[in-house]
Amino acid sequence: MAAKMKNMNFKKFLKGNALTYLMVIAAYVILFLMQNLGLMSNSLSGFLVPICAYIVMAVSLNLTVGIMGELSLGHAGFMSVGAYMGAVCSALLADLIPFAPVRLAISMVGGGILAGLVSLIVVVPVLRLRGDYLAIVTLAFGEIIRNILQVIYIGKDANGVHFAMSEAALDMAEGGKMIVRGPMGVVGIQKISTLTMGFILVMITLVVVLNLIRSRQGRAIMAMRDNRIAAESIGISIAKYKIMAFVTSAVLAGASGALYAMNFSSILSKKFDFNTSILILVFVVLGGMGNIRGSIIAAAALTILPELLREYADYRMLVYAIVLIVVMLVTNNPKIKPMATKFWNEKIVPKLPGKKGKEGVVNGK
Repeated sequence: MAAKMKNMNFKKFLKGNALTYLMVIAAYVILFLMQNLGLMSNSLSGFLVPICAYIVMAVSLNLTVGIMGELSLGHAGFMSVGAYMGAVCSALLADLIPFAPVRLAISMVGGGILAGLVSLIVVVPVLRLRGDYLAIVTLAFGEIIRNILQVIYIGKDANGVHFAMSEAALDMAEGGKMIVRGPMGVVGIQKISTLTMGFILVMITLVVVLNLIRSRQGRAIMAMRDNRIAAESIGISIAKYKIMAFVTSAVLAGASGALYAMNFSSILSKKFDFNTSILILVFVVLGGMGNIRGSIIAAAALTILPELLREYADYRMLVYAIVLIVVMLVTNNPKIKPMATKFWNEKIVPKLPGKKGKEGVVNGK
């Protein structure tokens, strides 16, 4: 009986999120074929990994802002931690692990773990803060991290790895290699990020976030968002679930930072400033607060749109503004969403294997 109930819950989960997974898989297959068949320009191809990274950032921030209902303005700080950690890990493991995909995977894990640990330092002291006060603290954290990264120097020589807060104090032997150069950022990065690894990270992010949302812990987090006092009165630990959401979001942001960093030959800490945090928040707001599928679409569309409009420089900002308005109207329109759900249940679900004659319910989130 328990196994049967578990199987029913699994089928319900797949049915509720099938459209989201299918959308991501279809996009990956199309882009992969276009890239390998030479049907895509080099400039456009260079945006594929950043799009994957921004999708992960948007989905992870939506967990904090949309699902938990707390405003965070320092998400780029976690991304920067993951970016620097991932780049350093990749440089240190280059000789030990020459196979790039494995080295990239380890670097993303390392970036995610460090970002998660840093998030604990931030969230534990501010557990009682909410709203604007929490937003100010996270904003300050992001700026603090950015400034700290500007004074970090890391190098490697025959004696091992060296860390210092100034270049003079690094004291490396002759023939050593600088990895992090303070204000100059991380240099000499091997560009090992690929669309396939980005796709894998996006899928992992979706599995983690969507499973968390539909779990008992996810329902507790949403109960906190809807009515904090009522949630506390029925025994929900606000501190526990707040830490869970923040750390999960930070770990995913750190992994995306590592993926993003290794798409370039060098990165600077100023890339992960307040404007980047606002950009990611725009993805979440335009996609719909709590709407995971909307965050994916908004992040992908708004990342690639400026490049697609480059040829129309005189009208680019006008078209960009119009598209922003259209995306916001479509993703938040209460009339369009039921129409899409009805189309899916009546036209698509009956044609799926084993679903003929049955109706399903699609959750757009």
